[in-house]
Amino acid sequence: MLITGAAGFAGGHLLDLLTAEGVDVVAWHRRDGTPPRPMPRATWHAVDLLDRQSVLEALGRTRPARVYHCAGAAHVGKSWESAEPTFATNVRGTHHVIEGLRELQIDARVLIPSSAMVYGGSDQALREDHPLAPASPYALSKLAQEMVGGGNPGGPDTLIARAFNHFGPRQDPWFVASGFARRIADIEAGRWAPEMSVGNLDARRDLTDVRDTVRAYRLILERGAAGRAYNVCSGRAVAIRDLLDVLLARARVPIQIKPDPARYRPNDLPLLLGDPGRIRDELGWRAEIPLEQTVDDLLQYWRTR
Repeated sequence: MLITGAAGFAGGHLLDLLTAEGVDVVAWHRRDGTPPRPMPRATWHAVDLLDRQSVLEALGRTRPARVYHCAGAAHVGKSWESAEPTFATNVRGTHHVIEGLRELQIDARVLIPSSAMVYGGSDQALREDHPLAPASPYALSKLAQEMVGGGNPGGPDTLIARAFNHFGPRQDPWFVASGFARRIADIEAGRWAPEMSVGNLDARRDLTDVRDTVRAYRLILERGAAGRAYNVCSGRAVAIRDLLDVLLARARVPIQIKPDPARYRPNDLPLLLGDPGRIRDELGWRAEIPLEQTVDDLLQYWRTR
């Protein structure tokens, strides 16, 4: 079993899930990244996804039958200022993994965690057959990643997980829920004045706990149909304003909110809501962890930092 990007957010939670079940995992991490957590049943390797030979040699040593390709650039907002590295990591890095497996003739199944951002905007819940119209460099790189995975004759079976917004402990504070939670924890600790600058609070997002999300990844890889996309979502839209209210209700001190237009993103969709019918009906998955529990765990994570 191989997880690329195992030191990252979703990859790290997936590593927790698999090793807790007694699975031995080869875990790749960036050479220049944060040193990985020592974990039983995890064997860490530093691999540069943009170095084709490095990827080929690492695959040859492991010859994995199952690959969770979680490595990648994951931030929509940052992609507007760093389009080139976003494409390099998400597209060329994926190509090196898929092509390496094909060249080494490794009979593997590969999960590619894509994104709901590949869909065109809609005021309805998005199904997997909704038109694809990526509206950011990040979204375009994720669609290209899907195409790289599926466009390799003689290569491994690929499965696509189109994840909607997921959050939880250990998430980078560049993401909205984690950023809110860290600022609240810092204010409680006296490191900041009791006020928060915020961007667009009217956007509504389909929110899922990352631990539910990685359960979906495991099910898709184990039982999903090759080449088929599966939405990973709750089927419920939550306004960012309401998410912030849930967090503020748990704050230990009063906090003032200040709108900041500089925090608005280009092409920010007013609604991003998924239809989880396919993954529910075909694989038996549904989101189980309540929003309130995720918020509590996220706040506790930052309070202990």
